[in-house]
Amino acid sequence: MTDNLLMGAMLLGIMLVLLAGGVWIAMTLAIVGWVGQAFFTNTLPGKNLFSAFWESNASWELAALPLFIWMGEILFRTRLSEEMFEGLRPWLNRVPGRLMHTTILGCGVFGSVSGSSAATCATISKVALPELKRRGYNENLAIGSLATAGTLGILIPPSITMVVYAVAADASIIRIFLAGFLPGLLLMLLFSGYIGWWSLRHPDQVPPADPPMSFMQKVKASGNLIPCALLIIFIVWVLVAGWATATECAAFGALGSLAIAAWGRSLTWQAFKDGLMGATRTSCMIMFILAGAAFLTKTMAFTGIPRELAEWVEGMHLSPYALIGALVLVYLVLGTALDGISMIVLTSAVVLPMIQKAGFDLVWFGIFIVLLVEIAEVTPPVGFNLFVLQNMTGKDSNVIAKAAIPFFLCLVACIAIITVFPEIVTFLPDAMMGKEH
Repeated sequence: MTDNLLMGAMLLGIMLVLLAGGVWIAMTLAIVGWVGQAFFTNTLPGKNLFSAFWESNASWELAALPLFIWMGEILFRTRLSEEMFEGLRPWLNRVPGRLMHTTILGCGVFGSVSGSSAATCATISKVALPELKRRGYNENLAIGSLATAGTLGILIPPSITMVVYAVAADASIIRIFLAGFLPGLLLMLLFSGYIGWWSLRHPDQVPPADPPMSFMQKVKASGNLIPCALLIIFIVWVLVAGWATATECAAFGALGSLAIAAWGRSLTWQAFKDGLMGATRTSCMIMFILAGAAFLTKTMAFTGIPRELAEWVEGMHLSPYALIGALVLVYLVLGTALDGISMIVLTSAVVLPMIQKAGFDLVWFGIFIVLLVEIAEVTPPVGFNLFVLQNMTGKDSNVIAKAAIPFFLCLVACIAIITVFPEIVTFLPDAMMGKEH
Protein backbone atom coordinates (compact mmCIF):
# COMPACT_ATOMS: atom_id res chain seq x y z
CA MET A 1 0.00 0.00 0.00
CA THR A 2 2.84 2.37 0.88
CA ASP A 3 4.51 1.90 -2.52
CA ASN A 4 1.28 2.62 -4.37
CA LEU A 5 0.58 5.69 -2.25
CA LEU A 6 4.08 6.98 -3.00
CA MET A 7 3.56 6.26 -6.69
CA GLY A 8 0.23 8.09 -6.70
CA ALA A 9 1.77 11.07 -4.89
CA MET A 10 4.59 11.25 -7.45
CA LEU A 11 2.18 11.17 -10.41
CA LEU A 12 0.00 13.84 -8.79
CA GLY A 13 3.09 16.00 -8.23
CA ILE A 14 4.12 15.68 -11.89
CA MET A 15 0.59 16.64 -12.96
CA LEU A 16 0.57 19.74 -10.77
CA VAL A 17 3.97 20.85 -12.07
CA LEU A 18 2.90 20.45 -15.71
CA LEU A 19 -0.39 22.28 -15.17
CA ALA A 20 1.40 25.10 -13.32
CA GLY A 21 3.84 25.31 -16.24
CA GLY A 22 1.01 26.01 -18.68
CA VAL A 23 1.05 22.65 -20.49
CA TRP A 24 -2.27 21.85 -22.22
CA ILE A 25 -4.62 19.94 -19.93
CA ALA A 26 -5.06 17.00 -22.30
CA MET A 27 -1.31 16.78 -22.89
CA THR A 28 -0.68 16.89 -19.13
CA LEU A 29 -3.03 13.97 -18.53
CA ALA A 30 -1.43 11.96 -21.34
CA ILE A 31 2.13 12.71 -20.16
CA VAL A 32 1.33 11.66 -16.58
CA GLY A 33 -0.29 8.49 -17.91
CA TRP A 34 2.78 7.75 -20.05
CA VAL A 35 5.19 8.27 -17.12
CA GLY A 36 3.06 6.05 -14.88
CA GLN A 37 2.99 3.18 -17.38
CA ALA A 38 6.60 3.54 -18.52
CA PHE A 39 8.17 3.61 -15.04
CA PHE A 40 5.71 1.88 -12.70
CA THR A 41 4.19 -0.94 -14.78
CA ASN A 42 5.30 -3.61 -17.25
CA THR A 43 2.98 -2.45 -20.02
CA LEU A 44 3.76 -0.69 -23.30
CA PRO A 45 2.47 2.90 -22.98
CA GLY A 46 2.54 3.58 -26.72
CA LYS A 47 0.06 0.86 -27.58
CA ASN A 48 -2.26 1.84 -24.72
CA LEU A 49 -2.06 5.52 -25.67
CA PHE A 50 -3.49 4.90 -29.14
CA SER A 51 -6.16 2.51 -27.89
CA ALA A 52 -7.24 4.92 -25.13
CA PHE A 53 -7.48 7.85 -27.54
CA TRP A 54 -9.54 5.80 -30.00
CA GLU A 55 -11.83 4.11 -27.46
CA SER A 56 -12.62 7.35 -25.62
CA ASN A 57 -13.76 9.20 -28.74
CA ALA A 58 -15.14 6.46 -31.02
CA SER A 59 -18.46 6.42 -29.17
CA TRP A 60 -21.98 6.79 -30.53
CA GLU A 61 -23.14 8.29 -27.21
CA LEU A 62 -20.40 10.93 -27.42
CA ALA A 63 -21.81 12.11 -30.74
CA ALA A 64 -24.48 13.93 -28.71
CA LEU A 65 -21.83 16.22 -27.21
CA PRO A 66 -20.93 18.36 -30.26
CA LEU A 67 -24.60 18.51 -31.32
CA PHE A 68 -25.75 19.86 -27.95
CA ILE A 69 -22.83 22.31 -27.91
CA TRP A 70 -23.82 23.47 -31.42
CA MET A 71 -27.36 23.95 -30.13
CA GLY A 72 -25.94 26.25 -27.46
CA GLU A 73 -23.86 28.12 -30.03
CA ILE A 74 -26.96 28.74 -32.16
CA LEU A 75 -28.85 30.07 -29.13
CA PHE A 76 -25.87 32.25 -28.24
CA ARG A 77 -25.22 33.72 -31.69
CA THR A 78 -28.85 34.57 -32.48
CA ARG A 79 -31.45 36.53 -30.51
CA LEU A 80 -32.85 33.34 -28.95
CA SER A 81 -30.74 33.54 -25.77
CA GLU A 82 -31.70 37.17 -25.22
CA GLU A 83 -35.37 36.35 -25.81
CA MET A 84 -35.18 33.49 -23.28
CA PHE A 85 -33.81 35.84 -20.62
CA GLU A 86 -36.42 38.48 -21.43
CA GLY A 87 -39.14 35.86 -21.04
CA LEU A 88 -37.83 34.66 -17.67
CA ARG A 89 -37.12 38.11 -16.26
CA PRO A 90 -40.73 39.02 -15.20
CA TRP A 91 -41.13 35.79 -13.23
CA LEU A 92 -37.79 36.08 -11.40
CA ASN A 93 -38.00 39.84 -10.84
CA ARG A 94 -38.96 39.62 -7.15
CA VAL A 95 -36.86 36.54 -6.32
CA PRO A 96 -33.55 37.35 -4.56
CA GLY A 97 -30.86 36.84 -7.20
CA ARG A 98 -33.29 37.38 -10.07
CA LEU A 99 -31.86 36.18 -13.41
CA MET A 100 -28.90 34.48 -11.70
CA HIS A 101 -31.27 31.56 -11.06
CA THR A 102 -31.41 30.93 -14.81
CA THR A 103 -28.04 29.15 -14.55
CA ILE A 104 -29.59 26.60 -12.19
CA LEU A 105 -32.90 26.29 -14.06
CA GLY A 106 -31.11 26.05 -17.41
CA CYS A 107 -28.69 23.36 -16.23
CA GLY A 108 -31.51 21.39 -14.61
CA VAL A 109 -33.70 21.42 -17.72
CA PHE A 110 -30.88 20.89 -20.19
CA GLY A 111 -29.30 18.22 -17.96
CA SER A 112 -32.50 16.19 -18.23
CA VAL A 113 -32.05 16.22 -21.99
CA SER A 114 -28.32 15.85 -22.54
CA GLY A 115 -27.24 13.40 -19.80
CA SER A 116 -23.75 14.90 -20.01
CA SER A 117 -22.08 17.17 -17.48
CA ALA A 118 -19.70 18.64 -20.07
CA ALA A 119 -22.45 19.32 -22.62
CA THR A 120 -24.70 20.92 -19.97
CA CYS A 121 -21.92 23.10 -18.59
CA ALA A 122 -20.68 24.19 -22.03
CA THR A 123 -24.11 24.87 -23.52
CA ILE A 124 -25.68 26.81 -20.63
CA SER A 125 -22.42 28.72 -20.06
CA LYS A 126 -22.39 29.81 -23.69
CA VAL A 127 -25.94 31.15 -23.40
CA ALA A 128 -26.02 32.48 -19.83
CA LEU A 129 -22.61 33.99 -19.10
CA PRO A 130 -22.62 36.74 -21.77
CA GLU A 131 -26.21 37.74 -20.89
CA LEU A 132 -25.60 37.85 -17.13
CA LYS A 133 -22.38 39.79 -17.57
CA ARG A 134 -24.09 42.27 -19.92
CA ARG A 135 -26.87 42.85 -17.40
CA GLY A 136 -24.43 43.57 -14.55
CA TYR A 137 -24.60 40.36 -12.50
CA ASN A 138 -21.61 39.14 -10.46
CA GLU A 139 -19.43 37.11 -12.82
CA ASN A 140 -17.77 34.95 -10.13
CA LEU A 141 -21.14 33.88 -8.74
CA ALA A 142 -22.33 33.00 -12.25
CA ILE A 143 -19.17 31.00 -13.01
CA GLY A 144 -19.30 29.15 -9.68
CA SER A 145 -22.94 28.23 -10.16
CA LEU A 146 -22.35 27.02 -13.72
CA ALA A 147 -19.35 24.88 -12.74
CA THR A 148 -21.44 22.94 -10.23
CA ALA A 149 -24.95 23.16 -11.71
CA GLY A 150 -23.51 21.77 -14.94
CA THR A 151 -23.06 18.48 -13.09
CA LEU A 152 -26.88 18.14 -12.93
CA GLY A 153 -26.49 16.58 -16.39
CA ILE A 154 -25.35 13.32 -14.77
CA LEU A 155 -27.78 13.37 -11.80
CA ILE A 156 -31.07 14.12 -13.58
CA PRO A 157 -31.90 11.17 -15.88
CA PRO A 158 -31.05 10.05 -18.45
CA SER A 159 -27.40 9.72 -17.41
CA ILE A 160 -24.57 7.68 -18.89
CA THR A 161 -22.93 7.53 -15.44
CA MET A 162 -26.10 6.00 -13.99
CA VAL A 163 -26.17 3.39 -16.74
CA VAL A 164 -22.54 2.44 -16.03
CA TYR A 165 -23.28 2.09 -12.31
CA ALA A 166 -26.45 0.05 -12.93
CA VAL A 167 -24.48 -2.40 -15.10
CA ALA A 168 -21.65 -2.64 -12.55
CA ALA A 169 -24.09 -3.15 -9.63
CA ASP A 170 -26.48 -5.41 -11.58
CA ALA A 171 -29.27 -3.04 -10.55
CA SER A 172 -32.37 -1.80 -12.36
CA ILE A 173 -31.52 1.11 -14.66
CA ILE A 174 -35.12 2.40 -14.52
CA ARG A 175 -35.12 2.39 -10.68
CA ILE A 176 -31.85 4.32 -10.59
CA PHE A 177 -33.17 6.79 -13.18
CA LEU A 178 -36.29 7.37 -11.07
CA ALA A 179 -34.17 7.72 -7.93
CA GLY A 180 -32.27 10.64 -9.45
CA PHE A 181 -35.20 13.06 -9.82
CA LEU A 182 -35.83 14.10 -6.20
CA PRO A 183 -32.12 14.46 -5.28
CA GLY A 184 -31.72 16.51 -8.48
CA LEU A 185 -34.56 18.80 -7.41
CA LEU A 186 -33.09 19.03 -3.88
CA LEU A 187 -29.70 20.03 -5.30
CA MET A 188 -31.27 22.71 -7.51
CA LEU A 189 -33.08 24.13 -4.46
CA LEU A 190 -29.81 24.19 -2.49
CA PHE A 191 -28.00 25.99 -5.32
CA SER A 192 -30.81 28.52 -5.77
CA GLY A 193 -31.07 28.97 -2.01
CA TYR A 194 -27.42 29.95 -1.82
CA ILE A 195 -27.82 32.40 -4.72
CA GLY A 196 -30.80 34.00 -2.95
CA TRP A 197 -28.90 34.22 0.36
CA TRP A 198 -25.81 35.70 -1.33
CA SER A 199 -27.93 38.25 -3.18
CA LEU A 200 -29.60 39.40 0.05
CA ARG A 201 -26.18 39.88 1.61
CA HIS A 202 -24.78 41.75 -1.42
CA PRO A 203 -27.69 43.83 -2.75
CA ASP A 204 -25.28 46.30 -4.35
CA GLN A 205 -24.00 43.56 -6.71
CA VAL A 206 -27.44 42.61 -8.04
CA PRO A 207 -29.13 44.75 -10.73
CA PRO A 208 -32.21 46.63 -9.45
CA ALA A 209 -35.66 45.08 -9.87
CA ASP A 210 -37.86 46.10 -12.76
CA PRO A 211 -41.19 47.86 -12.13
CA PRO A 212 -43.99 45.46 -11.03
CA MET A 213 -46.02 43.79 -13.81
CA SER A 214 -49.49 42.28 -13.82
CA PHE A 215 -49.95 38.55 -14.41
CA MET A 216 -51.15 39.09 -17.99
CA GLN A 217 -48.18 41.37 -18.71
CA LYS A 218 -45.86 38.62 -17.46
CA VAL A 219 -47.58 36.05 -19.69
CA LYS A 220 -47.30 38.38 -22.68
CA ALA A 221 -43.61 39.05 -21.98
CA SER A 222 -43.02 35.29 -21.72
CA GLY A 223 -44.17 34.80 -25.30
CA ASN A 224 -40.48 34.81 -26.23
CA LEU A 225 -40.04 31.63 -24.19
CA ILE A 226 -42.60 29.64 -26.17
CA PRO A 227 -40.41 28.55 -29.14
CA CYS A 228 -37.47 27.38 -27.00
CA ALA A 229 -39.79 25.88 -24.36
CA LEU A 230 -41.60 23.85 -27.02
CA LEU A 231 -38.25 22.66 -28.39
CA ILE A 232 -37.08 21.48 -24.95
CA ILE A 233 -40.43 19.84 -24.17
CA PHE A 234 -40.32 18.03 -27.52
CA ILE A 235 -36.78 16.77 -26.89
CA VAL A 236 -37.64 15.51 -23.39
CA TRP A 237 -40.88 13.94 -24.66
CA VAL A 238 -39.32 11.89 -27.47
CA LEU A 239 -36.53 10.80 -25.09
CA VAL A 240 -38.84 9.70 -22.25
CA ALA A 241 -41.23 8.04 -24.72
CA GLY A 242 -38.33 6.00 -26.05
CA TRP A 243 -38.72 7.32 -29.58
CA ALA A 244 -35.17 8.69 -29.74
CA THR A 245 -31.78 8.19 -28.12
CA ALA A 246 -29.86 11.02 -26.44
CA THR A 247 -27.79 11.43 -29.62
CA GLU A 248 -30.89 11.66 -31.81
CA CYS A 249 -32.38 14.16 -29.34
CA ALA A 250 -29.23 16.26 -29.71
CA ALA A 251 -29.71 16.25 -33.48
CA PHE A 252 -33.36 17.31 -33.02
CA GLY A 253 -32.18 20.08 -30.68
CA ALA A 254 -29.64 21.47 -33.14
CA LEU A 255 -32.09 21.26 -36.05
CA GLY A 256 -34.89 22.82 -33.96
CA SER A 257 -32.62 25.69 -32.85
CA LEU A 258 -31.72 26.41 -36.47
CA ALA A 259 -35.40 26.34 -37.47
CA ILE A 260 -36.46 28.68 -34.62
CA ALA A 261 -33.62 31.10 -35.33
CA ALA A 262 -34.48 31.12 -39.05
CA TRP A 263 -38.19 31.63 -38.29
CA GLY A 264 -37.32 34.57 -36.04
CA ARG A 265 -35.08 36.00 -38.80
CA SER A 266 -32.04 36.11 -36.52
CA LEU A 267 -30.06 33.38 -38.30
CA THR A 268 -27.50 34.80 -40.68
CA TRP A 269 -24.95 32.94 -42.76
CA GLN A 270 -22.14 34.46 -40.65
CA ALA A 271 -23.84 33.40 -37.38
CA PHE A 272 -24.26 29.89 -38.81
CA LYS A 273 -20.56 29.62 -39.71
CA ASP A 274 -19.37 31.14 -36.42
CA GLY A 275 -21.62 28.80 -34.44
CA LEU A 276 -20.35 25.77 -36.32
CA MET A 277 -16.71 26.73 -35.79
CA GLY A 278 -17.32 27.56 -32.11
CA ALA A 279 -18.97 24.18 -31.54
CA THR A 280 -16.09 22.44 -33.34
CA ARG A 281 -13.44 24.14 -31.21
CA THR A 282 -15.24 23.43 -27.92
CA SER A 283 -16.02 19.82 -28.86
CA CYS A 284 -12.44 19.12 -29.92
CA MET A 285 -11.17 20.60 -26.65
CA ILE A 286 -13.49 18.40 -24.59
CA MET A 287 -12.75 15.25 -26.60
CA PHE A 288 -9.00 15.85 -26.41
CA ILE A 289 -9.25 16.11 -22.62
CA LEU A 290 -11.44 12.98 -22.54
CA ALA A 291 -8.76 11.11 -24.49
CA GLY A 292 -6.02 12.21 -22.10
CA ALA A 293 -8.16 11.27 -19.10
CA ALA A 294 -8.89 7.85 -20.63
CA PHE A 295 -5.16 7.16 -20.99
CA LEU A 296 -4.49 8.25 -17.39
CA THR A 297 -7.36 5.99 -16.29
CA LYS A 298 -5.67 3.03 -17.98
CA THR A 299 -2.50 3.87 -16.08
CA MET A 300 -4.39 3.99 -12.78
CA ALA A 301 -5.96 0.61 -13.56
CA PHE A 302 -2.57 -0.96 -14.30
CA THR A 303 -1.02 0.42 -11.11
CA GLY A 304 -3.95 -0.82 -9.01
CA ILE A 305 -4.15 2.34 -6.88
CA PRO A 306 -7.99 2.67 -6.87
CA ARG A 307 -8.50 -1.00 -6.00
CA GLU A 308 -5.95 -0.93 -3.19
CA LEU A 309 -7.55 2.19 -1.73
CA ALA A 310 -10.91 0.40 -1.64
CA GLU A 311 -9.36 -2.74 -0.13
CA TRP A 312 -7.62 -0.62 2.49
CA VAL A 313 -10.97 0.85 3.54
CA GLU A 314 -12.52 -2.63 3.66
CA GLY A 315 -9.72 -3.83 5.95
CA MET A 316 -10.59 -1.14 8.52
CA HIS A 317 -13.89 -2.93 9.43
CA LEU A 318 -15.82 0.31 9.93
CA SER A 319 -19.41 0.85 11.09
CA PRO A 320 -21.93 1.57 8.26
CA TYR A 321 -21.84 5.36 8.54
CA ALA A 322 -18.09 5.42 9.19
CA LEU A 323 -17.74 3.33 6.00
CA ILE A 324 -19.76 5.94 4.08
CA GLY A 325 -17.52 8.70 5.47
CA ALA A 326 -14.37 6.80 4.47
CA LEU A 327 -15.72 6.16 0.96
CA VAL A 328 -16.45 9.89 0.57
CA LEU A 329 -12.78 10.63 1.31
CA VAL A 330 -11.56 7.86 -1.04
CA TYR A 331 -13.73 9.05 -3.94
CA LEU A 332 -12.72 12.67 -3.34
CA VAL A 333 -9.07 11.61 -3.63
CA LEU A 334 -9.77 9.54 -6.76
CA GLY A 335 -11.72 12.48 -8.22
CA THR A 336 -8.53 14.54 -8.39
CA ALA A 337 -7.14 12.17 -11.02
CA LEU A 338 -10.00 10.16 -12.57
CA ASP A 339 -13.24 10.85 -14.39
CA GLY A 340 -16.47 9.66 -12.77
CA ILE A 341 -17.15 6.61 -14.91
CA SER A 342 -13.61 5.34 -14.32
CA MET A 343 -14.03 5.79 -10.56
CA ILE A 344 -17.11 3.57 -10.64
CA VAL A 345 -15.64 0.90 -12.93
CA LEU A 346 -12.31 0.59 -11.09
CA THR A 347 -13.76 0.36 -7.56
CA SER A 348 -17.16 -1.32 -7.95
CA ALA A 349 -15.86 -4.90 -7.61
CA VAL A 350 -14.56 -4.16 -4.10
CA VAL A 351 -16.91 -1.40 -2.90
CA LEU A 352 -20.32 -2.86 -3.85
CA PRO A 353 -19.99 -6.03 -1.71
CA MET A 354 -18.94 -3.81 1.23
CA ILE A 355 -22.02 -1.63 0.75
CA GLN A 356 -24.39 -4.62 0.59
CA LYS A 357 -22.78 -6.16 3.68
CA ALA A 358 -23.26 -2.87 5.57
CA GLY A 359 -26.99 -2.98 4.73
CA PHE A 360 -27.22 -0.06 2.28
CA ASP A 361 -29.60 -0.11 -0.69
CA LEU A 362 -27.75 -0.38 -4.01
CA VAL A 363 -30.12 2.09 -5.70
CA TRP A 364 -29.49 4.61 -2.92
CA PHE A 365 -25.74 4.05 -3.22
CA GLY A 366 -25.99 4.67 -6.96
CA ILE A 367 -27.27 8.22 -6.36
CA PHE A 368 -24.74 8.66 -3.56
CA ILE A 369 -21.86 7.78 -5.87
CA VAL A 370 -23.24 9.96 -8.69
CA LEU A 371 -23.16 12.92 -6.29
CA LEU A 372 -19.54 12.08 -5.48
CA VAL A 373 -18.82 11.96 -9.20
CA GLU A 374 -20.37 15.44 -9.47
CA ILE A 375 -17.94 16.65 -6.82
CA ALA A 376 -15.08 15.10 -8.82
CA GLU A 377 -16.17 17.20 -11.83
CA VAL A 378 -15.30 20.39 -9.89
CA THR A 379 -12.29 19.12 -7.92
CA PRO A 380 -8.84 20.35 -9.03
CA PRO A 381 -6.57 19.43 -10.69
CA VAL A 382 -8.71 17.19 -12.96
CA GLY A 383 -12.14 18.79 -12.53
CA PHE A 384 -13.66 18.40 -15.98
CA ASN A 385 -16.18 21.24 -15.65
CA LEU A 386 -13.36 23.51 -14.50
CA PHE A 387 -11.56 22.80 -17.78
CA VAL A 388 -14.68 23.50 -19.82
CA LEU A 389 -15.23 26.88 -18.14
CA GLN A 390 -11.53 27.69 -18.29
CA ASN A 391 -11.66 27.32 -22.06
CA MET A 392 -14.86 29.37 -22.34
CA THR A 393 -13.96 32.23 -19.97
CA GLY A 394 -10.17 32.43 -20.22
CA LYS A 395 -9.93 32.32 -16.42
CA ASP A 396 -7.55 30.02 -14.55
CA SER A 397 -9.13 26.76 -13.34
CA ASN A 398 -8.10 27.57 -9.75
CA VAL A 399 -10.04 30.86 -9.94
CA ILE A 400 -13.09 28.94 -11.19
CA ALA A 401 -12.65 26.31 -8.45
CA LYS A 402 -12.55 29.06 -5.81
CA ALA A 403 -15.76 30.59 -7.19
CA ALA A 404 -17.39 27.15 -7.04
CA ILE A 405 -16.56 26.47 -3.35
CA PRO A 406 -19.97 27.57 -1.92
CA PHE A 407 -21.80 25.41 -4.48
CA PHE A 408 -19.33 22.59 -3.78
CA LEU A 409 -20.48 22.78 -0.15
CA CYS A 410 -24.09 22.53 -1.39
CA LEU A 411 -23.14 19.23 -3.04
CA VAL A 412 -21.64 18.01 0.24
CA ALA A 413 -24.82 19.10 2.07
CA CYS A 414 -26.94 17.16 -0.44
CA ILE A 415 -24.88 14.01 0.21
CA ALA A 416 -25.36 14.48 3.97
CA ILE A 417 -29.12 14.98 3.57
CA ILE A 418 -29.71 11.86 1.46
CA THR A 419 -27.54 9.87 3.88
CA VAL A 420 -29.66 10.93 6.87
CA PHE A 421 -32.92 10.73 4.87
CA PRO A 422 -32.43 7.92 2.30
CA GLU A 423 -36.18 8.00 1.53
CA ILE A 424 -35.50 11.06 -0.66
CA VAL A 425 -33.76 8.68 -3.05
CA THR A 426 -35.89 5.55 -2.68
CA PHE A 427 -39.38 7.09 -2.49
CA LEU A 428 -40.01 7.59 -6.22
CA PRO A 429 -38.78 4.18 -7.46
CA ASP A 430 -40.62 2.41 -4.61
CA ALA A 431 -43.83 4.36 -5.29
CA MET A 432 -43.80 3.73 -9.04
CA MET A 433 -42.33 0.20 -9.19
CA GLY A 434 -42.95 -1.21 -5.71
CA LYS A 435 -40.33 -2.07 -3.10
CA GLU A 436 -37.57 -4.52 -3.95
CA HIS A 437 -37.44 -7.68 -1.84
